[in-house]
Amino acid sequence: MNEINIARTILNNRKEKGLTQDELADFIGVSKASVSKWETGQSYPDIVLLPKLAAYFNISIDDLMGYEPQMTNDDIRKLYKELSVEFTVKPFDEVMDSCRDITKKYFSCFPLIFQIGVLYINYGYYTVASLNDEQKTAIVLEAKELFVRVKEQSDDAEFKQIALYMEALCELLLGQPKIVVDLLKDAKKYTASSNEVLLSQAYIMMGKMEEAKTELQGSIYDGIMGLFSYIPPYLAICADDVEHFEEMCRRTKELIKLFNMKEVYPTGILPFYLAAIQGYLANEKVEKALEMLEEYLAVVTSITYPLVLLKKDEFFKFVDVSTEELAFGTAELPRDEASIKQSMIDAIANNPALIALNENQRFQNIVRKLKDKLGGV
Repeated sequence: MNEINIARTILNNRKEKGLTQDELADFIGVSKASVSKWETGQSYPDIVLLPKLAAYFNISIDDLMGYEPQMTNDDIRKLYKELSVEFTVKPFDEVMDSCRDITKKYFSCFPLIFQIGVLYINYGYYTVASLNDEQKTAIVLEAKELFVRVKEQSDDAEFKQIALYMEALCELLLGQPKIVVDLLKDAKKYTASSNEVLLSQAYIMMGKMEEAKTELQGSIYDGIMGLFSYIPPYLAICADDVEHFEEMCRRTKELIKLFNMKEVYPTGILPFYLAAIQGYLANEKVEKALEMLEEYLAVVTSITYPLVLLKKDEFFKFVDVSTEELAFGTAELPRDEASIKQSMIDAIANNPALIALNENQRFQNIVRKLKDKLGGV
């Protein structure tokens, strides 16, 4: 992050112009000692001198002060990672105060504001086990306020749509389904698929077949990844139709195999296994639930770190995964490795929906292996 640093700016700009401290002092109408103190940070120019200094150096007053109200995406990602670690090692209120100070400082940096809101949900709601229901509600309300600000004030139409989605998620966590419906029922979905079709055709006309394949295969790749986000909630609501539920599980497993999802997008298929496990238990099909648990175990213990969310294989050879990572602002950024592993353990070992398996020896063995291989306690 960039702090206000007028001393550095004055020094650098004076040297770039080839000026001495005396020459700058004469132009501004101050002593050489004053300029020296400015450049060493011992004092600041009087506020009435700022326009004159900025005009002399042909820069804005913000540039003169070294103040940058925006942060780069790389800086935001770095900050998110630092804060996510702090949530696991520092007092919760202390980290929250730090986050609030940052959002005040970068009030108009909407990508940062959005990501702080995501951080609140990932950690304040889902990760910090010590919070009670009242505290969780408070943090969701605070996150919602940030998403609403982005939605109402950002100039980026796509970003506004993403913020709307996150606002709706907050309302869902707050137990307000009608508000969620009102927010989303008329919202238009952003899609770039037509752009990619046109781009591919343009590349073909230019004789650039590699680029055309990259565009279209990227869309196929995105579509398949997106498909796996719809399957778990669909399984959850059709578990009462046993035949249909099992057919959905069978087809999903075929898709996983067909598109090599265990290698390409292992974290993206974990929710499928969890939904399948719970559905089978609801239908008292314990053996099938345990089979899914074994598959879940195999996937989570095969994941390598540092975690790469999206990968390509021999089939998806035209996809540029350097740009196919989960888009900034559109999804949660990865948490630290310890939190990721612990959440994978908790999804099985501390899942209330799996209580019926607690006395099952095979289940106990799976949990033990999961903890041994992921380092959980």
